[in-house]
Amino acid sequence: MRSRAPLFRERALFRGRAVTSGSLVTASVTTSNSELPAPTRPAPEPVEEQSEFSPLALWAAIRKSWVMVLAITATVSIGVAFYTLGQTKIYEANATVMFDPQQPRPLGGAVQTVVESGEAFWSNKEYYKTQFWVIQSLRIASEVVRSLGLNRDAAFLSNVPAGTTLASAQASIEDAAKVLQSRTTVEPIKESRLAVVKYQDADPQRARRVLSALVEIYVQRNLDDMNESSTTSADWLRGQIGSLKDDLESSELRLHEYKKDKNILSMSMNEQSNMLRGEMTALSSALTAIKIRSEEVRARRTELNKVTPEDPMNVPATELMQSGLLQSLRSSYVNTQQQIAGMEGLGRGEGHPEVKAMLSRLESTRQAFFDEVKNVRGAMDRDLAELNDQAGGLKKLFDDAESRAFDVNLLEIEYNRLARARDNNEKLYSLVMEKSKESDLTRTLVFNNIRIMERPLPPRSPVSPNVPMNIGGGILAGLVLGLAAALGREQLDRSIKTPSQLEQVLGFPFLGLLPSFGEGSAPNTDGKKGKPVDPDASIDTPELVVHDYPTSGIAEAARAIRTNVLFMSPDRPYRTLLVTSAGPAEGKTTVACCIAIAMAQAGRRVVLLDCDMRRPRLHKVFGHQRDLGLTNALIENPKIEDLAIATNVPNLSVITTGPLPPNPAEILHSEVFAKLLQKLRDKYECVVIDSPPVVPVTDAAILSNAVDGTILVVRAFQTSKDLARRAARALRDVDGHVIGTVLNAVDLNRHEYGYKYYYYYKREGYAAEQTG
Repeated sequence: MRSRAPLFRERALFRGRAVTSGSLVTASVTTSNSELPAPTRPAPEPVEEQSEFSPLALWAAIRKSWVMVLAITATVSIGVAFYTLGQTKIYEANATVMFDPQQPRPLGGAVQTVVESGEAFWSNKEYYKTQFWVIQSLRIASEVVRSLGLNRDAAFLSNVPAGTTLASAQASIEDAAKVLQSRTTVEPIKESRLAVVKYQDADPQRARRVLSALVEIYVQRNLDDMNESSTTSADWLRGQIGSLKDDLESSELRLHEYKKDKNILSMSMNEQSNMLRGEMTALSSALTAIKIRSEEVRARRTELNKVTPEDPMNVPATELMQSGLLQSLRSSYVNTQQQIAGMEGLGRGEGHPEVKAMLSRLESTRQAFFDEVKNVRGAMDRDLAELNDQAGGLKKLFDDAESRAFDVNLLEIEYNRLARARDNNEKLYSLVMEKSKESDLTRTLVFNNIRIMERPLPPRSPVSPNVPMNIGGGILAGLVLGLAAALGREQLDRSIKTPSQLEQVLGFPFLGLLPSFGEGSAPNTDGKKGKPVDPDASIDTPELVVHDYPTSGIAEAARAIRTNVLFMSPDRPYRTLLVTSAGPAEGKTTVACCIAIAMAQAGRRVVLLDCDMRRPRLHKVFGHQRDLGLTNALIENPKIEDLAIATNVPNLSVITTGPLPPNPAEILHSEVFAKLLQKLRDKYECVVIDSPPVVPVTDAAILSNAVDGTILVVRAFQTSKDLARRAARALRDVDGHVIGTVLNAVDLNRHEYGYKYYYYYKREGYAAEQTG
């Protein structure tokens, strides 16, 4: 919610009211038809402030707060130095230990110790981490405490140098061991089998003594653990030999009984299987050969069955080649046929005796031939029957061999199980027997894979505290804290300091600045700061410094503001100017007087009107009474000549407030005031109005609509950005004619202002601050 809402409602109620002869009448602010107010340019909206860290911002913060930065840096550095020098000096003793993964083998490389896990384990980083932990373990630390009696050493428990007077103290072995653990560290050396064991103590001799005992006890305990493991393993192996021997004998007896029950020869099952396999192969080959022979005989018999008695010539040639008799009979038969054919060629017929004899011989030959064919057929039938009998016998033998092979396969399953049990027991028994003999030899040897390469020496210089590093760190930390404090101070400082900040926050044009000056001190006019021309001169009224010291830097600044105001609207210059501020004590009265005097010095007829009916000051500035002023003009309507009081500044008149009314806002918003303002505009070339602050009361907001232009005064390094934004927003909300801002009471000697940019303002030099 905006806190200005009640204020705006009050302004709306006051708008259109006027005080005339003690009564309120409805009116509106009017202007003369002859002269229009100077046009006002729309003010740009303010830009949201962005807080970004930058090197320039850091440098500005350092320049502003360099004393604080140096003070914080020095304080922290000195504190760290005193703390460092007050600490107890700590000495560090070092010892180097080597871990050898290749254990000595006096019995040869083929014989291994019973506790050896292989080289892969020793090269594993987990082994080294385990050993590092063992070195710092509570067990080793307790043995060191017990052997050196450290639990009764008050200097050790308190960690103080030797010779320090302490009351006798005693702690438990466990507590003293924990103290020893906290001071011991182990650091491996990269790419090696070495590690550095470190122990820190306030006494260098005690550090060497404790570390020597620590590494020696650790190495001895490692050897004891290895011997204990070897002895335990050897005893266990000897205890297993009897049991393994009984298991071996039992498995051998079971295998023998099985072979005896199953009539298994004293040969391996594989050999028996191979014999059966060979027998079955031979039977299969013989059976196959007989089947082939049987098929051949059957084919011959089939061919012979095709032979007819009428024609012996149809006998297959294969049979003729196998039977000499058939071949002879066939040849005789053919010769006889040829002779008969020859006789028939000679004309001899069947009745011829020779022909008849040949025919008779031909018939007998044919008959003999077919009788022989029948004999061959019978022989083939007998051969075929014999071959069938042989095939049946071979088939029976093959089936018997196959059955015996299946039986052997079934026997082989149990046989292999019993044989494996016997073989495993035999191997295990042999292995344990061998390891037992080796362990009896190796456990008598004394060797250790951990050795002390470098024993600790008394340290010569302390390792803590590191004085140069601590002091350097303290300086750095102090510098960082100082810079952080400077940046924090800069961020927490919400006041407006420079013209660029003023334009960024409010969005209004920047008209100029007024350097700071104070009462009771006169500005220099001879160019030397602190030495005025008139030693007796003093500024009793700072508001008149532009008139009293026209060549001073403040007068130059006021003339720069006057120039900027005139150039804001050169064709139709501003006739009525309102000077206000965000809050009280920001120098608006001083700025109004300086602008009015600068305008008067330019030859313009100027009247300075005091509308601050809350805390009027113009009558004090010019040394007049306020018995006749603005309020009298609104009620009695006197002449302007009677109200305007001439001052010692040429062309400048002043009108005081007169008696203070109970309702200033209603009076300033009345028609009578509007008419008075128009009369002043007609009579004078410039009317400068001094008003109350815009944030606490509504008077300035009301007047901003009745004038040609409003000047907002901001006090440098005092007015906050939030307050200035509220003032600008209040003027924007009522459509006030704001022409620009003035930065007042600027200390030009600060780092925010460069010398070359404000040379003419700084050359006179002013001190202290403005008031009013």
